[in-house]
Amino acid sequence: MAELKYLSGFGSELSSEDPRRPGALPVGRNTPQRCAYGLYAEQISGSAFTAPRHDNRRTWFYRIRPSVVHKPFKRLDVAKYLTHKWDEQEPDPNQSRWLPFDLPASPVDFVGGLHTVCGAGDARARHGLAIHVYLCNKSMDNSAFYSSDGDFLIVPQQGTLTITTEFGVMEVAPNEIAVIQLGMRFAVAVDGPSRGYILEVFDGHFKLPDLGPIGANGLANPRDFLTPVAKYHDEDNINFTIVSKYQGALFAAQQRHSPFDVVAWHGNYVPYKYNLANFMVINSVSFDHCDPSIFTVLTCPSTKPGVAIADFVIFPPRWSVQEDTFRPPYYHRNCMSEFMGLILGAYEAKEGGFRPGGASLHSMMTPHGPDAQCFNAASKAELKPQKIALGTQAFMFESSLSMAITKWGAETCQKLDAKYYECWQELPKLFSDKIEI
Repeated sequence: MAELKYLSGFGSELSSEDPRRPGALPVGRNTPQRCAYGLYAEQISGSAFTAPRHDNRRTWFYRIRPSVVHKPFKRLDVAKYLTHKWDEQEPDPNQSRWLPFDLPASPVDFVGGLHTVCGAGDARARHGLAIHVYLCNKSMDNSAFYSSDGDFLIVPQQGTLTITTEFGVMEVAPNEIAVIQLGMRFAVAVDGPSRGYILEVFDGHFKLPDLGPIGANGLANPRDFLTPVAKYHDEDNINFTIVSKYQGALFAAQQRHSPFDVVAWHGNYVPYKYNLANFMVINSVSFDHCDPSIFTVLTCPSTKPGVAIADFVIFPPRWSVQEDTFRPPYYHRNCMSEFMGLILGAYEAKEGGFRPGGASLHSMMTPHGPDAQCFNAASKAELKPQKIALGTQAFMFESSLSMAITKWGAETCQKLDAKYYECWQELPKLFSDKIEI
């Protein structure tokens, strides 16, 4: 079992040292002339040096070798459906829904199993996002991966991931998430066929949303986020591959030692995980349907106040008690792009075609909402308190950017449901000369 510790708050200073090497963390200074045990001091920065104190992110590593000890990077083509080419398909404003994405039939690891579904922006300009799925069945062997483009928010749907990082190890199961931030090296081991979703943001880092009138408590609480405990590997004379995602392409460099050789670290720029079952749901207890923003777990803000590059939103099990209210999601046109995935169960607004391991995309100002079956049932239901979404976990990646679907998402994967629009076609005309209450 991986050892973890409470993050306690985004931006909080943390420290950890492998218990096999007590005293590896220097006291009172970051870069002593000679580090304990002959270690090297190395900093990883997630923000500009001169960022305001509350935004500054960095961690100091005390490691057996500095990460610069590797041979030159060369282009790697193991994930041919990983892309930032948003213009390879003609724009399509239609509602899009994907059946569950196929798991591979031959051995494929996490990096080889990366497939980009949609996205927007430019990693070179540090603005935008990409949404990927991973489809794999093999553990990464003597290799590590990092993104030079953005933070990875990983949402497992099938299979538990064991993620080894420079900071330590995390086990991440379905209904949990992990965030591996820009530049952090990691390797993924799987216990069988594994599938999940990834939200990659280029602009900045994820943070907890402001609570405003909610007050000091609610939604995702800081103390429930966990980060790894230092656990170093001291391996020499091995063939190890470092894979870098850089400007949307993959590059590989060779080295003769493990990159997971950090004996101790301290800082506030760390990987972390979160159990979605710990989310404290806020909802109406009188009437009307609250906006889905009340279900935001993490947000990556834009420079425009109140507008996000991406929000990560979940729809967990909860009580529904509103009076005289249409309780399922309302019909809607949005100035945001909404990508939804389903981890398990059946989503209340579309219990048929929207399935675990699949997805949907409702683009800017394209209308969407409950299917005909859901509308008819909810309009006539007895409005008594009931627990909804039992055994279900749906989520949404919502963005202020207008996302384009890749060629793989539109054609190659062959999972795009051409009949999705039909779920609304049977909605009847109910208009009448009489007022019905």
